[in-house]
Amino acid sequence: MIYDLSPVWISLATSIVATAITMVAGVAAASWRERRSGSAYAIFDGVALLPLVLPPTVVGFLLLLLFGRHGPLGKLFLRVGMTVVFSWPATVIAAAVVSFPLMYLTARAAIAQVDAPLLQAARTLGASEWRVFRRIVVPLAAPGLLAGTILSFARALGEFGATLMLAGDIPGRTETIPLAIYFAVEAGDMRRAIIWSVIDVAISLSLLFALYYWARPQSTTRAQLGRS
Repeated sequence: MIYDLSPVWISLATSIVATAITMVAGVAAASWRERRSGSAYAIFDGVALLPLVLPPTVVGFLLLLLFGRHGPLGKLFLRVGMTVVFSWPATVIAAAVVSFPLMYLTARAAIAQVDAPLLQAARTLGASEWRVFRRIVVPLAAPGLLAGTILSFARALGEFGATLMLAGDIPGRTETIPLAIYFAVEAGDMRRAIIWSVIDVAISLSLLFALYYWARPQSTTRAQLGRS
């Protein structure tokens, strides 16, 4: 039996905080990018989507170079007496970085579907960009933004490679469910690995079912509107 459930709480806390970060950063970046066109901005897209195509261990290594004691960001944190590597914030950073592309892609697609003349009409009537975004873009793009948030949470929950590189496996501090599964297999404790896997699958399926049942009424309503 598993008596130490700290990997569950660490995984959930990490995923919640990382998803909150990626939701704000992803929506802001997507909104900013959607208002700009040109081949030069493709570089921004490439950087934003890089964690999606790189192996997680490579992402973790790059983060280690940034946040390590000799890295540029690591030195800044050391000046205020903080060390990011091998700490719980490192798990959040790793999860946020690898899940950001999903939020960014979904948010861009959702925002792109908002009727541009409607936005222009609001600006013509004197609405500020922030009010246009808050009162028009967010409500109309809400289904896509919610889908991106749930997918980002699921991706953060399953993050392994970057977390292992940047945060390590410290029981009670940085040991998430994927790390617990890996090291249980390494120790030959297949029963423990199976239990952790079942817990992880149950959480992930719950998220996907929630997304499915939430999106289904939305699709039905749109289909009815299309036939009317």
